[in-house]
Amino acid sequence: MKAGFFVAGTDTGVGKTFVAAALLRRFGALGLRAAGMKPIAAGCEQGRNGDVEALLAAGMGGLDRSLVCPYLFEPPIAPHIAAVEAGVRIDLSVIEMAFQQLRSQADVLVVEGVGGFRVPLDERADAGAIPKRLGLPVILVVGLRLGCLNHALLTQAAIEAEGLKLAGWVANRVDPAMARAEENIEALRRRLRAPLIAEVPFGAPSDFPVALERLWPGLGSP
Repeated sequence: MKAGFFVAGTDTGVGKTFVAAALLRRFGALGLRAAGMKPIAAGCEQGRNGDVEALLAAGMGGLDRSLVCPYLFEPPIAPHIAAVEAGVRIDLSVIEMAFQQLRSQADVLVVEGVGGFRVPLDERADAGAIPKRLGLPVILVVGLRLGCLNHALLTQAAIEAEGLKLAGWVANRVDPAMARAEENIEALRRRLRAPLIAEVPFGAPSDFPVALERLWPGLGSP
């Protein structure tokens, strides 16, 4: 595998899946075998989760669903609560084994987190343990709304506390009424120790420019 990335968010509902799927399509457009993975998903109907389905649709075909999402819970609640209710223990070694199998099939593997970076997985581990276990650099999706500066900077500190690299960040305009959005983006440019790789406009989901060469030096955008 040439590369792998972990997509984290400043909170839940900030567009991690949207960004992860966009990355998969952009890598695929370069002729790379791009696979998506959502190790833990909570919330499904008839055994299907929308985030997992989006990653499957955006990436290479023929992937085993049980590898793409080893832990799928029915209620849309915090993963540690969902696991307890299901009588399941989230095992990082299971996630790592699934990751390694997908890695053998792909040139690029995009792994999407669950909730925010510090959401609990059990009584000890949180979501930050996943990229640490897999050895992946992190792409941070910042949901542009009031409070995003604090959330983004705290998440950066948490990523660095785990000894992980923040490879890039995405500004996602989730609140069209946010005042001084450009000024907030500029404040984050000065404070986040990674390049801004994309700005996502508010509105219906669509493709948007991604500066892949900032994320992966030497690689041009399609």
